[in-house]
Amino acid sequence: MSLEDAFADGPAFVPYLAAGDPDYESSLKYVEALERGGADVIELGLPFSEPIAEGPTIQNAVVRSLEGGMTPTRFFEFVEDLDVSVPLVCMTYYNLIYRYGDESEAQRASNTSGETVSNGPRPFVEKAAEVGIEGFVVPDLPAEEADPLREACDEFGLDLVFIVAPTTRGERLDRIMEQVSGYVYVQARLGTTGAQSSVSDQTGSSLERLTDYDVPKAVGFGISSGDHAERIVASGADGIIVGSALVDIVAEGHENGDDAETVADRLETLARELKDGAVAGASQRPPHPERT
Repeated sequence: MSLEDAFADGPAFVPYLAAGDPDYESSLKYVEALERGGADVIELGLPFSEPIAEGPTIQNAVVRSLEGGMTPTRFFEFVEDLDVSVPLVCMTYYNLIYRYGDESEAQRASNTSGETVSNGPRPFVEKAAEVGIEGFVVPDLPAEEADPLREACDEFGLDLVFIVAPTTRGERLDRIMEQVSGYVYVQARLGTTGAQSSVSDQTGSSLERLTDYDVPKAVGFGISSGDHAERIVASGADGIIVGSALVDIVAEGHENGDDAETVADRLETLARELKDGAVAGASQRPPHPERT
């Protein structure tokens, strides 16, 4: 199933967890619980030591994952070990993607002067496609610098999702929308990620700016309840992206020493609440015109 297909039959629920948080085996159970709870797409975080777009909740998840031994190579093993059928998206930072092909001497290319020449993003994208990843979200990659990654994604049939902030307009917005595929990640509020107690009033205006672009719009940043999901989808979103509220459950379980099955049940319960809220929101708006 492609990413766009995941949005075809109603609002998509797109949860996020950091792969390997707090450990490899528990994390596999947690991701699989999200599918049982109704996930249509799952974003898997490949941890990077400087996650600039993330708030404290996900920064701490990144630390736990890294301390547990997560690496790009281990991430690909993790994806292969997952027992899920929904599309998977890798959310990570461009440095990891760009340097992956330089990790072993056998993969390195040299110019005539003997200096190392990077293979760029292609080896990472090729491996991601091989293990079953359907697309990428790369928060620190500007659309203006995304051509090499976009080309690699096109070569191997993967999507490239971009984040559109409330302040993104004009030529920059057009450039992002020229490069995006799968879905666009609509940032509901300014700042870093983190669960919030209310829905941002910027959501509606952000979605309105994207009306003319023919790609699913999924809203994220701050969603933490079924009520949030319902209101966001009712305002016009094609899907919801939820990370921090789910990562909070993982963190709490880790801190309390709860067993993985208990934490997985909690994740499944919140996932179901969020999915049900999204479906309820869809029933409150006119039918979406068919995409051609």
